Amino acid sequence: MSDQSVLYDVPGPRAVRRHRIGTVVALLFIAGLVAVAIQRLASRGQFDSELWSPWINPSDDSFSQVWELVGRGALSTILAAAMAIVLSLLVGVVLGVARMMSGRLGKIPVVGFIELFRGLPVVITIVFVWRAMAELDVPVDVLPGEPALWYLVIGLTLYNSVIVAEILRAGVASLPRGQGEAGRAIGMTEGQVMRSILLPQAFRTMLPALISQLVVILKDTSLAAVIGLGYFELLRRGNQISQVLDNPIQSLFIVGTIFVVINYGLSRLAVYVEKRLSTSSYSDPDPATAEITLQAQSRGGGPG
Repeated sequence: MSDQSVLYDVPGPRAVRRHRIGTVVALLFIAGLVAVAIQRLASRGQFDSELWSPWINPSDDSFSQVWELVGRGALSTILAAAMAIVLSLLVGVVLGVARMMSGRLGKIPVVGFIELFRGLPVVITIVFVWRAMAELDVPVDVLPGEPALWYLVIGLTLYNSVIVAEILRAGVASLPRGQGEAGRAIGMTEGQVMRSILLPQAFRTMLPALISQLVVILKDTSLAAVIGLGYFELLRRGNQISQVLDNPIQSLFIVGTIFVVINYGLSRLAVYVEKRLSTSSYSDPDPATAEITLQAQSRGGGPG
């Protein structure tokens, strides 16, 4: 039996023919939609050079100002995303470990917190943080940076930390039970087992899912512009430029392309890190885990 037939039946000649015909029809339909869109845009003068010149022509008077604003917006986006990523990882690890290690009663508030913010849309979470902190006069001014930055970062952290916690919990649950049992067999505490054995392997296992969530955090920084939060990140700068130049399609197309490039770079970084970790895990196994396993086996408490 071939490897392809293990998971599903190998399609026959007729099925292959139908798949090819369906693919061709779908591609022709998409090409038709693109052609219609291009024709409509061209008929409305959206490809005129004066609309694109401030973005692509260095000799244009507005070129340097436009890209200076875009650079500032990109730095603001990266700053907010980096802060939210770090805080989400830290808070997410604490929540995930607390959920896995707390008793039945102690787990209730942690689970309630996770389910609450996992069920809320991220835009509502950001708006709630913004309005609640403003109404309660929380002294955000003492923190470095503008208050709108912290409203955005805290909102993103609340939403994404619970997702990181669930990703981490799924990673620990996917590990063989013998990993933890080997540590307990030599007298390690639950905290030591979690910190030294389970969490490092869970991070390695769930790295693709974690990186994907980090990409989502970067994209969600654009919600600051959508809800009118006074933080001038990349999308808000793009909107600002399009209003001055009266070219929203061109400006938002360039801004969207910048987001795609940044997110693609993060995705490629994730693939690179995953490959490096996978290679190191096979060629150079974790010495702490190997030592624990050997000690457990010598005491008759094998990993199972």
